[in-house]
Amino acid sequence: MPVPVPRQRAIPAVESGQAPAASTVRGPSKQEAPRTAEPVDNPSGTAANNLTLLVIEDDPGGSPIVPELLDSSGKPIRIRTARNLTEAERLLTDDVHCILLDLALPAPGRADAEDELAVLKHVLELAPRHAVLALTASGDTERAAEAVRVGAQDYLFRDELDGRLLSRAIRYAVERKRSDTAERRLAEGRMRAQENRRLERGLLPTPLLEGSSLRFAARYRPGRSRALLGGDFYDVVRTPDGTVHAMIGDVCGHGPDEAALGVELRIAWRALTLAGLCGDELLGTLQQVLEHERADEEIFATLCTVDIAPDGRRAGLCLAGHPAPLVARPGRPARLLPYDNNGPALGLLPGARWPRTQVELGREWSLMLYTDGLIEGRVGEGRERLGQDGMVELVRRQFGEGLRGEALLTAAVNEVRQLNGGELTDDVAVLLLDRAG
Repeated sequence: MPVPVPRQRAIPAVESGQAPAASTVRGPSKQEAPRTAEPVDNPSGTAANNLTLLVIEDDPGGSPIVPELLDSSGKPIRIRTARNLTEAERLLTDDVHCILLDLALPAPGRADAEDELAVLKHVLELAPRHAVLALTASGDTERAAEAVRVGAQDYLFRDELDGRLLSRAIRYAVERKRSDTAERRLAEGRMRAQENRRLERGLLPTPLLEGSSLRFAARYRPGRSRALLGGDFYDVVRTPDGTVHAMIGDVCGHGPDEAALGVELRIAWRALTLAGLCGDELLGTLQQVLEHERADEEIFATLCTVDIAPDGRRAGLCLAGHPAPLVARPGRPARLLPYDNNGPALGLLPGARWPRTQVELGREWSLMLYTDGLIEGRVGEGRERLGQDGMVELVRRQFGEGLRGEALLTAAVNEVRQLNGGELTDDVAVLLLDRAG
């Protein structure tokens, strides 16, 4: 339907040539609308591009009557007209900023013919990224309000329309659509972040220590901002023979791909361990898994595995390019376990071997496995790193103060952060097993 306005000169502007100017139509008891409308911000943010309004109404003459509109630079707002939704779909290109829709139009091809907002719903499906203004009669307030609830940015009454009102409505509709879109994207981002956090929590290991007298504690800090999972990984399981197997590893890099690879290696380690593999055979199989699953041939992973005998007094140690664990015992200074037989990191050398070293733990001990993120933090403002020696001294002092288990890990990680002057940039994983006498 044509849109009557008081003594308003129509300026139809169609992309493929200028349409004939519509005749002036006098609206009901309205003074002449000013030639210059209020400025409208350019939604595209580009001053060189004019704003474009798509009017969808069924004037049989094909000449829409809308007020003359100017953008913020004084250029006429381009107006496209469509007499039905088929034409609208053809004219609805990315440079259209706002749609003025006559709610009286029928929605073709819809079975819900009695739905008064069927045409609006069709347009919202057709143009989900565009601002939409619903046009209706002044006595149709209820349907106008419902149109906004369904998805239109605002509504206008046909017999109250003038240039100033339409200009302001376009500007507000475009800004409101932009705000709604930003809010929706923010909500979607939050939802994805929540889903990722739930997923990552599910991927962190649950120790299988039922039947063991050993106490377990762990700390995990990914280096990636707002992430819960990094390239470090760890696990602990007890096999039916009473042996407790512990593992900690580090995939080179800090992105989501490295985190995913770390999870795959951890799950593979658990499955292989429960299947009875250990030592060199287990590490060789893990290397095959890494070679098949890594995205790049230069990606490697360091690994430390410890299998503690059922009596808890002895352990077998395998190192694949990984720092040696630390053992602390009452009455003795904390020290590193032997690392002379340290083999290469997984993924570096085809056919590599990883010797297993037998170590004595004693009757009462605390065994700490860690990744290099714990020892590579700085000490003070200089370039000096904490290193393994610094970490050993730190844990030795805290162990001498009576700290054990969770308290020992918390104190150690917090002090390393303080020495670094803030958060550590690398992933950090620390695992602690305690055996009381």
